Amino acid sequence: MPEIVMIKIDGQAAQVEPGTTVAAAILNAGRSFLRRSVAGGPRGPLCGMGICYECRVEIDGVPHTRSCQIPCRTGMEVRTDG
Repeated sequence: MPEIVMIKIDGQAAQVEPGTTVAAAILNAGRSFLRRSVAGGPRGPLCGMGICYECRVEIDGVPHTRSCQIPCRTGMEVRTDG
């Protein structure tokens, strides 16, 4: 049985497999976007490799972190604007 990683997304517990990126975990949790633009439009992962910065969220209190670049680890706290 594979190890399970437990994180919190906007206060809700989520289970993911090791190696899952934060962006993938958020989308797998049923969220359709991660943040809102200045004009209020929904934003989410676009490039998946850290170039576009559309996947920015707060991870463990650090704002504007590119969620497509960070693997989940147990105890991680993720905050979206979604």
